[in-house]
Amino acid sequence: MSAPGRRKREYRSAQREGTPVCPPGRHKGECRSAQREGTPVTAPRLRNAGFTLVELLIALVLMAGMASILFGSLSLAARSWNGGEAKVLQVSDMRSAQTYLRAQIAAQYPQRLWKAAELPLLFAGVRDEMRYAAALPERVAEGGVYYFRLAVVRTGEKSQLVQERAVPDLTALQEPEFRDAERSVLAEDIAELSIGYFGRDANAAAAADEPTWRDRWDDRQRLPLLVRIDVKPVKGMAWPTLVVEPRRSAEAGCPAWDAGAGRCARPSF
Repeated sequence: MSAPGRRKREYRSAQREGTPVCPPGRHKGECRSAQREGTPVTAPRLRNAGFTLVELLIALVLMAGMASILFGSLSLAARSWNGGEAKVLQVSDMRSAQTYLRAQIAAQYPQRLWKAAELPLLFAGVRDEMRYAAALPERVAEGGVYYFRLAVVRTGEKSQLVQERAVPDLTALQEPEFRDAERSVLAEDIAELSIGYFGRDANAAAAADEPTWRDRWDDRQRLPLLVRIDVKPVKGMAWPTLVVEPRRSAEAGCPAWDAGAGRCARPSF
């Protein structure tokens, strides 16, 4: 038996017999001093096991603080993940739209209205809209040459970069309208579309005028040398500037090109 257990048995036996003995938990020196002074010696009071109310409240406060920190960290991680996914989707839409527009505008066709006066080209451009003729791949709407309109369309709270297409009537005297045209959405949440045209003035001779950038294209006989497209989303950074050079010249769609006047003439038979 251990020494503390033996002392407890001896203390209980001495209490039953009425013999003075030093209780367990007290030093023998304390017991002798108390006996000389006639003071009773009792065993030390042991503290009950458990937590006090103050300790319990402190533990609860610490646990609540740790839970709030953990929740904030998880919320931040979720927002960062969602923001990253939105950014990846935005960049993917931008690349797809720019790749498509670069290929199509570079391959636009110098289509003309054969019954109209001066055989005008199906091309017109202002700062926020461009109309042009180009071919669609055969996998899209059975292919062929269509008349396109590139613009930002706002419907309610939506703001989309769209491309509308219509089948041109080459025997008509005016350009086709886009009232019931088919529409393709190239990008969502677009705030602004800015288009620039690089070329010579429509009323100037080819050698007398240096090509410059302008906000509209009024020459109905020649295509611009370059087309510049800038797109600004509602949120995020602007798209990289897209500059495209049409590969076909206006002479390709003309049966009799007057190089001196810089315009298409009707063939004389």
